[in-house]
Amino acid sequence: MKPARAKTPRKPLVKKGSQTNLKDPVGVYCRVRPLSFPDQECCIEVISNTTVQLHTPEGYRLNRNGDYKETQYSFKQVFGTHTTQKELFDVVASPLVDDLIHGKNGLLFTYGVTGSGKTHTMTGSPGEGGLLPRSLDMIFNSIGSFQAKRYVFKSNDRNSMDIQCEVDALLERQKREAMPNPKTPSSKRQVDPEFADMITVREFCKAEEVDEDSVYGVFVSYIEIYNNYIYDLLEEVPFDPTKPKWNTFGTPLRNPDIVLPQSKMLREDKNHNMYVAGCTEVEVKSTEEAFEVFWRGQKKRRIANTHLNRESSRSHSVFNIKLVQAPLDADGDNVLQEKEQIIISQLSLVDLAGSERTNRTKAEGNRLREAGNINQSLMTLRTCMEVLRENQMYGTNKMVPYRDSKLTHLFKNYFDGEGKVRMIVCVNPKAEDYEESLQVMRFAEVTQEVEVARPVDKAICGLTPGRRFRNQARGGPIADEPSVPGVVLQSFPPLPSCEILDISDEQTLPRLIEALEKRHRLRQMMIDEFHKQANTFKAMLQECDSAVLNKENYIQGKLNEKEKVISGQKLEIERLEKKNKTLEYKIEILEKTTTIYEEDKRNLQQELETQNQKLQRQFSDKRRLEARLQGMVTETTMKWQKECERRVAATQLEMQNKLWVKDEKLKQLKAIVTEPKTEKPERPSRERDREKVIPRSASPPPVPNAPPIRPRHRRSRSAGDRWVDHKPASNVHTETVMQPHVPHAITVAVANEKALAKCEKYMLTHQELASDGEIETKLIKGDVFKTRGGGQAVQFTDIETLKQESTSGSRKRRSSTVAPAQPDGTESEWTDVETRCSVAVEMRAGSQLGPGYQHHAQPKRKKP
Repeated sequence: MKPARAKTPRKPLVKKGSQTNLKDPVGVYCRVRPLSFPDQECCIEVISNTTVQLHTPEGYRLNRNGDYKETQYSFKQVFGTHTTQKELFDVVASPLVDDLIHGKNGLLFTYGVTGSGKTHTMTGSPGEGGLLPRSLDMIFNSIGSFQAKRYVFKSNDRNSMDIQCEVDALLERQKREAMPNPKTPSSKRQVDPEFADMITVREFCKAEEVDEDSVYGVFVSYIEIYNNYIYDLLEEVPFDPTKPKWNTFGTPLRNPDIVLPQSKMLREDKNHNMYVAGCTEVEVKSTEEAFEVFWRGQKKRRIANTHLNRESSRSHSVFNIKLVQAPLDADGDNVLQEKEQIIISQLSLVDLAGSERTNRTKAEGNRLREAGNINQSLMTLRTCMEVLRENQMYGTNKMVPYRDSKLTHLFKNYFDGEGKVRMIVCVNPKAEDYEESLQVMRFAEVTQEVEVARPVDKAICGLTPGRRFRNQARGGPIADEPSVPGVVLQSFPPLPSCEILDISDEQTLPRLIEALEKRHRLRQMMIDEFHKQANTFKAMLQECDSAVLNKENYIQGKLNEKEKVISGQKLEIERLEKKNKTLEYKIEILEKTTTIYEEDKRNLQQELETQNQKLQRQFSDKRRLEARLQGMVTETTMKWQKECERRVAATQLEMQNKLWVKDEKLKQLKAIVTEPKTEKPERPSRERDREKVIPRSASPPPVPNAPPIRPRHRRSRSAGDRWVDHKPASNVHTETVMQPHVPHAITVAVANEKALAKCEKYMLTHQELASDGEIETKLIKGDVFKTRGGGQAVQFTDIETLKQESTSGSRKRRSSTVAPAQPDGTESEWTDVETRCSVAVEMRAGSQLGPGYQHHAQPKRKKP
């Protein structure tokens, strides 16, 4: 018969508003272990059955205000130092076992620092069994009389179950029993005294409302996660004499028949549930068998002696209890061969390795590596909890990093709504574990804020309930059915009366003899008939035996053929598995290569973006620099144009002055020639003229690369511009005939931005004391233009000088300045006041206060 196959049911899609929208928070419980010594300092105090208080022990740093820091943490329930294993099981694990029997999944894990009692809570000690043996005892107490026969359910490598009929199961049982070393534990063997006290539970515990019209099968598996690799603790590795036998510490194994198992891989089935591929699942029929399997795997688990714990777990262990439930058919005799009606539920009991600090454990080498991997996996678990809480509280959709660790990746289905999740936080109240306990409390506080979707109740089938016991009562024996000897005796003739009352009675004995003879004849006939029928039945039996023998030979031949086919299929399966492993290894290498390439691609993209940004910045800087240089070129061009115009105008004026002087000389010469000769006027001696006349200094030659000089502007040209007449308050009023006057001017005592903004020209009246003791007045003129900063700047263009001299000792008045030397070497003289005044008010070329002298007026800051 072809076996039917059962699959782990996928969570059905239900509309909004159904039961799947209901969520329950993760149940977090706290258990405080007792101190090892009564005189030890304690840092954890139980306030109530839901609250503990953590206070800073002596010697630790104080908080900011100088007081000891005390923090309270709340849990669903707190178990003190005097709590028994029974009390803890009834509150935490018993509801999960009850859900398991009713087809729901569950996850229970212990969390805490090393040496806080996690393994004791999960496994227990002699005379005081932990959560694991009590859970097994409750399961078998509930389904003990409803278990299916061994091998009716058969596990496969796809996280599902196959169902066999009872005939196939019987053949497989006989085949397994004929093996020299059967892998399946037998319930007939005696319990190992090493763990007999752990599984002896005095209190009877049983689930309520167990479905009596179903059969059950229990399968257990045991794995460990060591250095982020998954190992099967129940795998029996065959002995290979060609391989060296070394353990993880680099030393030979004591038992050469034991070879370290290979790591397993996580896979996802069709229903998106995670499972360990190739993991050994053992069918058990009692608590003793199940715990024997657990104990066999426990001996392979990695533990080591550290500075804090003599037997410290160096890996996370996961003990899975898988319960398979299938309904009986309508007759109540056999298992219903419908895979849609089969339910598989699972309870995972996880003993997490303790988080530890290497500076306290003094770990080195392999111990240090193990501690790093343990802390990394626990940190990943904490990160997943924080992301789940953030997504639920703030409505975000951040990706939960389940794949960063094998521990979180294996149990991601539970946090996605495939069952209840409960956590027992084990803490050690001693003061040395204060900082580690503080981190554990914070993690527990985050975890109990995470909500998990409530699993949906699963209906098994729609058959009539109570069919198992009703059909058993129907096949019972009938009480009033007559026996075979009684029927045979009733067929004999009745005996006559045997009583002789008279000595002469000769009829009674002959009648008795006749009746006995009849009975004897009848008995002899019945014996003959019996022998005849017996021979006939014997012949029929021989024929039946020969037919059965022939059928057995035929069946044996068919079985041999099937075994050959099965062996061929097994070889093909092994070949495909090897090929699959090779492909998986190649896929893993390709994934790593792809990851490296993607990382390189991201780095190159980032570098390309950086270079693009740099080029854009350089391009923008170049454009700004070009604009700035263009502005500077334009400004310099305008400046030099103005300077060239000023120089041309100054040269033209100088030439006009020279021409005017020559014309005057020619006129004087003409007048002398044309006039009649009269008395020659007395000419002063040259010595006296040289004493009185101060020689003028010629204009210095132009300086190479000097800034351009703006042309001088006469006052007649600037009549249309507005002026700023800057007259400081310290100036002295002179009673001269010639006074500087500019029409349409704004007179100020101090230069300011407001006045400069309204005008185009600027004039500063400056007074100083000359060498002869007279007051010399200088009119410094300039152009006003706007700057880029928004202010006003003044560029001085020329200077006019007004000076008053005494007339004593001189026949004629002259300006304080001397005319420039004539090209022919003769000195020019002025004979009238108009000529002297017109020349005196002009600025000499090459003056030190030329175009390079600027006065800037900064804009005033506005009040905010």
